[in-house]
Amino acid sequence: MIYALLGCLVVIIAGFFLVPRVIRLRKQKRREELAAQPFPENWRELLRQRFPLYKQLPVQLQSRLEGFIHIFLDEKVFLGRGGMTINDEVRLLISAQACLLILNKATDFYPGFRTILVYPDVYQAQALQNQHGVVSQHQQLRAGESWHRGPVVVAWSSVVEGAEDPEDGANVVFHEFSHKLDEEDSVMDGTPVLETRQQYSEWVRAFSTEYEQLVEQVAHHHAHDIDAYGAHSPAEFFAVVTEAFFEQPQQMSQQHPALYQQLRDFYALDPLCW
Repeated sequence: MIYALLGCLVVIIAGFFLVPRVIRLRKQKRREELAAQPFPENWRELLRQRFPLYKQLPVQLQSRLEGFIHIFLDEKVFLGRGGMTINDEVRLLISAQACLLILNKATDFYPGFRTILVYPDVYQAQALQNQHGVVSQHQQLRAGESWHRGPVVVAWSSVVEGAEDPEDGANVVFHEFSHKLDEEDSVMDGTPVLETRQQYSEWVRAFSTEYEQLVEQVAHHHAHDIDAYGAHSPAEFFAVVTEAFFEQPQQMSQQHPALYQQLRDFYALDPLCW
């Protein structure tokens, strides 16, 4: 009887360690199969027409992006809100922009959430406001938002604008999905998961300096080239400089070299080379 119980215990312990590994291997195998699927030519043409950054990518990165899109489409669910119809164009354009952020990273394809909600245009959302300890709710127009451990919400009109103008420094998909990268350590604080203690130290040094400078510039109505929305919090600062990194790399590298270096190392991409 004792030996039988010990045998059962061994099986349970082995299963505890082996099952997660089996699940990971199956997921990896499926992702490899998805990434190897042919990319439809009509999808490729749509990206060329609607997402100019795709055309600027080196050929090997274009191919990698196409494989990532297959995986992203398989693992995420798109739901229309406010009368929005979800079709291949909607799924493809959002997926391409989201996957660009993780294109050269060791990634689990935005874990912790599955759903993307799409409105046809900017939408009303409840927002909390805290003034001197008094918290109130009010309606606010939004182009997008990222819920902690919940869905990403975007306005389709803003998605299209962000995709079609690759130089204005405004891209709602880059913005909201950078929040998802930020929260992978369970806290949305402007510091995503990094590899070493030294990287954390260098990141905090560069980002704290630039963030505090932006807050000061905005508070005193001084000129600034980083989007003022970044002064709301370190998390929003990370999101807006991500937009600028991918869409205005020349300007960022010249005016904010320390920031640019940190983002280049984090994303393992250098938009200056495209």
